[in-house]
Amino acid sequence: MSLHKTAIALALTTLFAGAAHAAEPVLPKDLPPYAPDKPLPVPQIEKKTLANGLEVWVVPRDGIPRVDYVLAVRNAGLAADAPDASGFASLFAGLLTEGTARRDSRAIAETAQSYGGSIGAGASNDGVTLYADALASQAAPMLDLLAEVAREPTFPENEVKLAQANATQQLKANEAQPSFRANRAMLAAVYGDHPYARTQLSEAGIAALATPTLRAEHARRFHPGRSLLVITGRVTPAQGFAMAEKAFGNWKGAGGEVADTAATPRTATPKFVLLQRDGSVQSTLRIGQPALAATDPDYIPLQLTRIVLGGGFSSRVNLNLREEKGYTYGAGTRLSASRAGGDLVSQADVRNEVTGASLKEFFGEFDRLRNEPVPAKELDDTKRYIAGDYVLSNQLQGAVAGTLAKNWLIGLPSDFLGQYVPRLRQVDAAKVQAVAKQYFDPKRQSIIVVGDGKAIAEQLKPYGAFQTSQK
Repeated sequence: MSLHKTAIALALTTLFAGAAHAAEPVLPKDLPPYAPDKPLPVPQIEKKTLANGLEVWVVPRDGIPRVDYVLAVRNAGLAADAPDASGFASLFAGLLTEGTARRDSRAIAETAQSYGGSIGAGASNDGVTLYADALASQAAPMLDLLAEVAREPTFPENEVKLAQANATQQLKANEAQPSFRANRAMLAAVYGDHPYARTQLSEAGIAALATPTLRAEHARRFHPGRSLLVITGRVTPAQGFAMAEKAFGNWKGAGGEVADTAATPRTATPKFVLLQRDGSVQSTLRIGQPALAATDPDYIPLQLTRIVLGGGFSSRVNLNLREEKGYTYGAGTRLSASRAGGDLVSQADVRNEVTGASLKEFFGEFDRLRNEPVPAKELDDTKRYIAGDYVLSNQLQGAVAGTLAKNWLIGLPSDFLGQYVPRLRQVDAAKVQAVAKQYFDPKRQSIIVVGDGKAIAEQLKPYGAFQTSQK
């Protein structure tokens, strides 16, 4: 969060933090204990593969009269972009709903609304995802519309030019944000020349937008043999398979094989980069290293470990840097785990004068996590928080469809949806400490700082030989 607020706001934050930590809250003596975790109901998933290779999963759910669809296309996302066209896939996905041979963008949106729903698309590292929803009575025509958008986009020139103009303005806004610059530099430090390093919007990616190129890329990337259709809601398996066959059964796909993304490096020589931002009164910090793929056995233990450290308001780094020290409005740690690998990054925006002190606190928390077992209550509270959030976030049928499709893209099986919380519960303090030793070793961390070197360079010297860059 930005620190361009008044000194009064900072003083109030510090005051409230001190009050919050003055004493533990006294709870009523007769307060009942927590109830057992409510498990996420494992959905009944009926599966079928069409003759053209398209996988179809139908998840019947009794509830509101609505049907949700997600179509995921593997190897069609950001990792499939040309090395000199970073961010192209995100723009490509956004243009899928802007016109087909039968409808322009307005007609597509109005048709979706007439079915009582909506339609859209997006891109991730490993694929492109299209989604739609409709009233159960309009389920079949909505799936036909989704198929039309997925199979027959025309990328009209007027829409492409508009997307270019909008993206150009967005990139200018992004470049003005220190977080954008910091994230770009950290991706380069962690992934090197790997495609996962080239996922942010770029001038070259915008310039690559052209109707012929977009059509050629659609033909190359989209193929039924690399796709999954998830259907959830007020629908029977027989109905779902019949609708899928009608909408997608004759889809052949023009493209050939698209190679899987190579595995990312599991280690990287730490980089120390100071991105100059003249006159900045705060420093944007990123501390990170390569991590793991979502299919790695340590994925769930590392998720638990990083949430203990920096996954919520009550996490260690946030309580330390925000509540106790008053250095920042928020500090945290994120884990990005894709199909071919991942990264683990801690971050905060801090005042210039506490830049070095903030790095010291981050590394101190790394060492505490590595050298001391997490107390039982803290570990159990964190598991409860994760489990509750996971169950809540997967209550709606559209969310279930999205989670299943995302898991499929990154290589996880369909039953992972119901396995996540039970497997999380099995992780003990010894495993957390072992994972922390591997992934939070201070000697393996790259450090990216966006700020004014005149104000902070001396504070950075104890942490590495920083190279200063204007980009």
